[in-house]
Amino acid sequence: MHLYHRDLGGSGNPPLIILHGFLGSSRNWQTVGRDLSQWFHVYALDLRNHGQSPWADTQDYAVMAADILTWMSENELSSAHFIGHSMGGKLAMYLACYHPEVLQRLVVVDIAPKKYPPAHTVDFNAMHSVALENTSSRSAAEKQMEEWIEDDLLRQFLLTNLGRGEEGKLKWIVNLSVLEKYSSILEQSPLKAADRYDGEVLLLIGGKSSYFAEGDEAIVTRHFPSAEIHQIEESGHNPHFDTRNEFVSKVQSFLLSD
Repeated sequence: MHLYHRDLGGSGNPPLIILHGFLGSSRNWQTVGRDLSQWFHVYALDLRNHGQSPWADTQDYAVMAADILTWMSENELSSAHFIGHSMGGKLAMYLACYHPEVLQRLVVVDIAPKKYPPAHTVDFNAMHSVALENTSSRSAAEKQMEEWIEDDLLRQFLLTNLGRGEEGKLKWIVNLSVLEKYSSILEQSPLKAADRYDGEVLLLIGGKSSYFAEGDEAIVTRHFPSAEIHQIEESGHNPHFDTRNEFVSKVQSFLLSD
């Protein structure tokens, strides 16, 4: 598996690797990544079955971690800082516990190492509702999705996965069938009870998000005893969009602190 990545510029060692969330891609991190390139050489990856990376028949944290290690080897990176958002945050936590040698510092964005209830059924239904053979524009595709999703921003996010294939016809660039099949596995905790990482971790959570609940702090510190947990009050699940300046400031301060 040879993952696609965006080199967002910058310099310095260690570099910074960004891992996106479920149904996301490196595209979602271009602006914040370039902000952070003032201090780090920033790479944003497309995970398997997402964005411009290849498709495969499996999708769990072990195989995604192996993909990351392969990519680092191909790019001659022995270690890096990591930012992981949502599913990418769970993946980064898995890497920290099972491959700690490749991490310098870790930023986890709005996710805990726990089991979550199904959250993407409506997303899949909306995407499947688009009659691609008879749809010629993104606006027409969005119109078909309105029956399932009222939130304009969520529809726009999902539509970032709509591209054009041969002869300019619309197609989903994510592997919907595999992601739908493995979504329940990805909603599980990536860690076992005894898994632990003693390195430096910052967990940034959205004050308006439902992804971090009462009791989750104890779950986090059980696996990551040195973790700092900071709530960004005005943010939802996507602080890199909702409160970009505060997000960048918190990440920069943590990664560069003595």
